[in-house]
Amino acid sequence: MRSQALGFSRIVVMSLSFGRPMVAIPGPSIVPDRVLAAMHRPMPNIYSGELPDLAYELIDELPAIARTEGRAFVSISNGHGAWQMAICNTLSRDDTVLVLESGRFATIWGEMAALSGVRIETVPGDTRRGVDPEAVTAHLVDDTERRIKAILMVQTDTSTSVRNDISAVRGAIDAADHPALLFVDCIASLGCERFEMDAWGVDIAVAGSQKGLMVPPGLSFCWANDKALAAYETADLRVGYLDWAPRLKPEAPYFLFAGTPPIGHLYGLREALDMIAEEGLENVWHRHEVLAGAVHAAIDAWSTPDGIDFNIIDPAARSNAVTTVLTGTIDADELRQVAEDQTGLVLGLGIGGPGQPRFRIGHMGHLNPPMLLGTLGSIEAVLISMGAPMGASGVQAAAAHIATAI
Repeated sequence: MRSQALGFSRIVVMSLSFGRPMVAIPGPSIVPDRVLAAMHRPMPNIYSGELPDLAYELIDELPAIARTEGRAFVSISNGHGAWQMAICNTLSRDDTVLVLESGRFATIWGEMAALSGVRIETVPGDTRRGVDPEAVTAHLVDDTERRIKAILMVQTDTSTSVRNDISAVRGAIDAADHPALLFVDCIASLGCERFEMDAWGVDIAVAGSQKGLMVPPGLSFCWANDKALAAYETADLRVGYLDWAPRLKPEAPYFLFAGTPPIGHLYGLREALDMIAEEGLENVWHRHEVLAGAVHAAIDAWSTPDGIDFNIIDPAARSNAVTTVLTGTIDADELRQVAEDQTGLVLGLGIGGPGQPRFRIGHMGHLNPPMLLGTLGSIEAVLISMGAPMGASGVQAAAAHIATAI
């Protein structure tokens, strides 16, 4: 606490939060100043000139970020819009899809499919572990009539912070010799985790602009390979706005977006993709791996039987984009509130239903060691201020981990 007297009334400042806030939630992530500046522009001619050229250019470049030769489609929506686009352009009423549970979001995707007239089957999951490929194979082997037309899963579920092994799931499908399409939600992971759509045998991938791609919410993406495009020919759930037909052979950018283009977002996306290209996609993945390792080192150090712990048990299944932290006897809501009010750090709310108290740390997108160590240092300071049980200094452990990559 300090006093301030500049010829006015004496002001007592009770918080240290009066600087630029640090938002460490699992999306929307921090938007780089370069992206914000690119978006801040007057409206252009949308019929000819720079904007149409930019739109076609982005559509041509987007497959590379998902490592695919497939086609990219863009919707003016959040990630749920990409979920719906994938469903309605490849499936028909009364088709069956298989949902691979590993947290909240594959389940919600399945619920959306059910509302669209699709039948749902589920491979039950554990919210502290990833998808079990052997269970997937067993379920598919039992589908002797090949009723299942698609399999829905996430690469990273932000509620649990699991990272699923997509390649292993494709191996499970192949082991059952099953023709179902593989749909993967990369909303939380694209640009943060290694993702190889073609090499891993993914038929449809979906993502959003607001996480690893560093653009404000408002764009969603759907990548489709030839197998998915063939399924489009017989799909009977197609809806006007999300229909792929006008987007496949667009006469003007208007048709790429089923209406007026999202002008500011397109300029922001151009800048974000340029930033990724300048760093190199492999280097982006490596940076996220190092910074996630620092978070994991901090949690290991803080961990105590009645306090901090990982939600995901297997270290190999912990995401490089987000970490869900169990808090035991520590009040997670109080920790988050004190962090925001007193230090300016915004942490993610624990979601996903009943269970142990928890909070989430987003470490995705436009992030470097000073930003991350500031986040971890603020969490540690709050833990100390609360008298919370704590094993050792997480900040020291995180710094030591980062040092190995310098």
